[in-house]
Amino acid sequence: MSSELPPQIQNQLAQLQQIQQQAQALAAQKNQVEINLKETELALAEIEKLDDSSVVYRAIGDLLIKTEREKTKNVLVEKKDMLGLRAETITRQEERIQKRFQQLQEQLKQAIGTPAAK
Repeated sequence: MSSELPPQIQNQLAQLQQIQQQAQALAAQKNQVEINLKETELALAEIEKLDDSSVVYRAIGDLLIKTEREKTKNVLVEKKDMLGLRAETITRQEERIQKRFQQLQEQLKQAIGTPAAK
């Protein structure tokens, strides 16, 4: 048996590696989004505990700006919704990449003559 793989198999292996890298990048993105989502939910929970007359400050860059409780609450709700949508999108992307990875694995197994694992 030759030590050099046919070009088709080399191409499929390269695609598998690329998909693995994409999956790792998505996992890192999802982790960051989930951290931001959790922080936003905690901030929202704290704002809910305050009464309407409470003084609220919001960080904008290096500054803390005095703001209204309701405005800040609305900003946090919008941010939470946006992060939730982003997490769902990443999950769908992960599912697509996983399917593609499995398809390439099957093609590679067939190309090298290994029986498919069930």
